[in-house]
Amino acid sequence: MNIKHIFFDLDHTLWDFETNSDKAFEVIFEKHKVKVSLQKFLNYYRDINQHYWKLYREEKISKNDLRYGRLKDTFDKIKHNVSDDLIHNLSVDYIEVLPENNELFEGTHQILEHLSTNYKLHIITNGFNEVQYKKIENSGLNKYFDKIITSEDAGVKKPNPIIFNYALKVANATSQESIMIGDNWEADIMGAKNVGFDVIYFNYYSQPVSENIKSVTTLEQIKKYL
Repeated sequence: MNIKHIFFDLDHTLWDFETNSDKAFEVIFEKHKVKVSLQKFLNYYRDINQHYWKLYREEKISKNDLRYGRLKDTFDKIKHNVSDDLIHNLSVDYIEVLPENNELFEGTHQILEHLSTNYKLHIITNGFNEVQYKKIENSGLNKYFDKIITSEDAGVKKPNPIIFNYALKVANATSQESIMIGDNWEADIMGAKNVGFDVIYFNYYSQPVSENIKSVTTLEQIKKYL
């Protein structure tokens, strides 16, 4: 391979979103005295949040729809009545508190240190600007990355080919010399592959994968390919 540029997804690939999100909810539920079982809430929230992010990626809902809807639907699911004001306050505080928790997947710093000696590293993320930059800085990841490309800067979200071509332009790279590493099959792997990137699927949950797709279950295993 003639790879010179490695593009990483952030959430669920390097930054342990579920762990950090759970901690954020613990803080804001205590602050607002939300009297529900946190674990029960989270058990439903995770799938509902993924559903809303899929709609957001497909340009079917706005950022505000996502922030409100994922909380409203979860409270409705567990039959806990809350006011719109409380949902709004929780959604604002969640975004504030989320980047204060910065658990990373095992081996994140080690693999980035290893790769940064031979490749230019970049981020492509669908997350919100005001949160993603804080996550990267607060977790000490900013020193590894040359360019940070967000969907809000690009104007579209992965898997739209526009964001990948935008990322190539920003990084002064070509698709033939670039590889994308991410956990989302549709957004990261198929999105990048359709633009000509090589890809590595961060297959944390060991899902069945086509033999012609490079797949790893730990970040350390990336060394097999790069």
